[in-house]
Amino acid sequence: MSFNMQLWEVRNGKLVDLRSSALDKEERLENWIAQDASVLGLELLIIGRQVTTAYRGIIDLLAINRQGDMVVIELKKHKTPRDIVSQILDYATWVKDLGYKEINAIAFKHLKKSLPSAFTDHFNESLPETLNNNHSMIIAAAELDDASERIVQYLADDHGLNINVIFFNYFQNNEQEIVGRAWLMDPEEVNERSESRKKAPWSGYWFVNVGECERRTWKDNIRYNFLGAGGGKWFSNGLKRLQPGDKIFAYLKGVGYVGFGEVTHKAVMIDQFMVNEDGAEKPLSEAQLTAPQATDGLADPDLSEWAVRVVWRKTFSKEEAKTFKGVFANQNIACKLRHPETVEFLVKEFDVLEQ
Repeated sequence: MSFNMQLWEVRNGKLVDLRSSALDKEERLENWIAQDASVLGLELLIIGRQVTTAYRGIIDLLAINRQGDMVVIELKKHKTPRDIVSQILDYATWVKDLGYKEINAIAFKHLKKSLPSAFTDHFNESLPETLNNNHSMIIAAAELDDASERIVQYLADDHGLNINVIFFNYFQNNEQEIVGRAWLMDPEEVNERSESRKKAPWSGYWFVNVGECERRTWKDNIRYNFLGAGGGKWFSNGLKRLQPGDKIFAYLKGVGYVGFGEVTHKAVMIDQFMVNEDGAEKPLSEAQLTAPQATDGLADPDLSEWAVRVVWRKTFSKEEAKTFKGVFANQNIACKLRHPETVEFLVKEFDVLEQ
């Protein structure tokens, strides 16, 4: 069934219907996404606009995510519903084979700087060594017909393609303009289904980045039984994926795995995370942390540090971190651990079978 978004204004205690209408120019939506891809609810860097493929097609927007994977974004504009689905699939057949040289050339043309430089400026970390292991497709539209939605869902559910539709609806309230956004399918679930078809089965354990820096330290994690992330929605949202009962292996970037434990509570802001210190209960934000800057941004949930409570079963110091050549590690805050060799190694090193 075609998606329908509805908004109401509360006026004098009553709901007043706001009528949805078409954007006067759909190029406005493309401009908004090109200027700030966060309107999609994803952390992306737009590296190309109106990108010409080898098959003479023209991709509206081409982006890269933090993992170094390509994202094709196509606006429906004046295309027929069936055309937009077949068109984005055609673009994906070209994008999937792009290597570093081609991706860097596209980025330089659009951003006027090299891909490594642009990536570091945007994500505040180095470009991954391997690019374009996976790719995804996003159709941006005000609406699609039922048949096209069924096709997209069929491709995602039954064939594991990372394809989705994001709907933008436009409303006017007097002179005020309002834009609403919603996905056809949960993008995390679509991504998970797509990856599960290409990777080994989930081990049941989670990989979690410790992310030691001036805002947080592994010593604090051990002392106060938590893992933290923050300084942006992408970081805190990654931590929020963890649920009570999840078993995690903590990884210290560039060093190795340092802890195994179980999550006991969902993530909360650190001023709501209570700890016992010197016989008194206080928020983590007021504890004697070795990383005092962790209290920055408490007034803004998007910038604040967040913490998830963990019962540590076994931990090692940074100097004793466990690793081997080829051990699994990536830039996600939290992800499902699927690498068989890494799982076998960690289970042994952390005595997991004895827990």
